[in-house]
Amino acid sequence: MMNGVRSKNFFSPGSPEPFKLSRSKIELFLDCPRCFYLDRRLGIGRPPGFPFTLNSAVDYLLKKEFDIHRAAGSAHPLMKAYGVEAVPFRHEKINEWRENFKGVGFLHRSTNLFIHGAVDDVWINDKKELIVVDYKATSTNSKITLDAEYRQSYKRQMEIYTWLLRHNGFKVSDTGYFVYANGDKDKKAFDGKLEFKVEIIPYKGNDAWVEGTIFDAHKCMSGDLPDSSDNCEYCPYREAAGKYESS
Repeated sequence: MMNGVRSKNFFSPGSPEPFKLSRSKIELFLDCPRCFYLDRRLGIGRPPGFPFTLNSAVDYLLKKEFDIHRAAGSAHPLMKAYGVEAVPFRHEKINEWRENFKGVGFLHRSTNLFIHGAVDDVWINDKKELIVVDYKATSTNSKITLDAEYRQSYKRQMEIYTWLLRHNGFKVSDTGYFVYANGDKDKKAFDGKLEFKVEIIPYKGNDAWVEGTIFDAHKCMSGDLPDSSDNCEYCPYREAAGKYESS
C-alpha cells in the first residue's frame, strides 16, 4: 500500500482502502462497462496495444523543448505564433504530474476512489489560470481537427485532467491546447529524417460529466457483471471464443 492507496489493481467492494482508478480506466468504462468490470474487478484485461514509440519520442522531445522555456519563464515561439498568452507552468510537482502511473491525483471520498492521470504539460496564462496541454503526433495530408470520432476521447482526457487540477485547488482555464506534430510526407526523400509541422489547436472543454461518471464507474465495479456496449469489438470475440472452447 502506498500513501494509503491500495496498489493491487482489483477492486474489492467494501474495502476501506482507497482504490486507484486511472484516467485511461475511466475511458475504458465509457467504452464498455463489461470490459471495465472484467478488468478492474476480475483482473481480466483486454489484450495490450502495441506502444507507439515514434509518438513517445515526439512527446519526449516536445517536453524537453518546453522545459527550456519553463526554466527561463518564457513563452515558446509556438505559443507566440498562435497568440497563446501563457508560459509553461513552473511547479515542484510538474515532473510527477507528467509521470505515468503517478500523475495528478485526487481522492474522491464519496466513492473512495483515487483518480489519477499523467498530463503532458501545464501552462499558466496571464489570469493565473492553469492550462491543460496535450501533445499529439500524427501524419496526415488532411487538416487536423478534433471532429473525428476517435478524437472524442482526447477531449475527455483533457477534461479529466482539468477536473483533477481543479480538485487539487488550482484555478484552471476551460480552454486547453493540443500541440499537434504532423509528420510531413511531401518530402522528395526520407534522407534518414522525418520532419514535422507543429500546430496548436485550442479546445474549450467542460468537466461537468466527470463527477457523475466516477459514481457510475464505482457502481459498475460494485455490482454484477454488466452488459457489453453495442460497439465493443472485444466482447463478441470473447463470447464466440468461449462458446467454441466449451463445445
